[in-house]
Amino acid sequence: MTGPRRLVVVGDVLLDEDVEGVATRLAPDAPAPVVDVTDDRRHPGGAGLAAALAARGGREVVLVTALGDDAASEAVRRQLRGRVRLVEIPLRGTLPVKTRVLAGGRPLVRIDRGGGEPGQPEPGEPDEAVRTALAEAHAVLVADYGRHTARAVRRHLEAVVPRTPLVWDPHPKGDAPVPGARLVTPNAAEARGLCPGDGESLRAYAERGSRLADRWQAAGVAVTLGERGVLLTRPAGGTPMLVPAPYRAGGDPCGAGDC
Repeated sequence: MTGPRRLVVVGDVLLDEDVEGVATRLAPDAPAPVVDVTDDRRHPGGAGLAAALAARGGREVVLVTALGDDAASEAVRRQLRGRVRLVEIPLRGTLPVKTRVLAGGRPLVRIDRGGGEPGQPEPGEPDEAVRTALAEAHAVLVADYGRHTARAVRRHLEAVVPRTPLVWDPHPKGDAPVPGARLVTPNAAEARGLCPGDGESLRAYAERGSRLADRWQAAGVAVTLGERGVLLTRPAGGTPMLVPAPYRAGGDPCGAGDC
């Protein structure tokens, strides 16, 4: 009997904070709502959320990411301990922290702090740990949040893509997927930004997806369209396939793309 198949997630981790409360009045010194806090939660975001979601079903998950010596990085380590295995590369600066203040379940404001840059894994053990983790993967997910962790280990991703299925979730501020990716998953806004014009019909998104597959030398591009579903396209104008959304979800969409 074979063991669980290992997924390696590569990408940028954030620390997400949700401050929830009730707003029934305005501040006396400004037309701003006063939020009486009822709950305060912190959890890994970005690639950390992708790894945590993937590990829910008992799959073995390894997360390759940049973490530092700051309090936010340590909070992410605590949250992921026992859930995923971390392979760390250095972080110059502090981990990004995104704080949402919500009242009655609706966001009022988001506050962003931090924003370090990943450094290259040092020769020796850190670099070898990244190489080994990717070499032993049964599948790789690159969760790009525009902070260049994937760039720091790109040569290792290029080495494994010929033999290991690799899915790349791109970001407008990130790097192009490595050639040979099995699937690249831009959302509608990202596809429009990468291929302006042509409208928002399914035909237009199919043409965008096919052009992106050619540009990235990817086996396929899946353009995620929210409640419309996912449009799977191939290079050279192959016939697209629309996969409908199985159901229409409500509530907070955070993490939907990672799922």
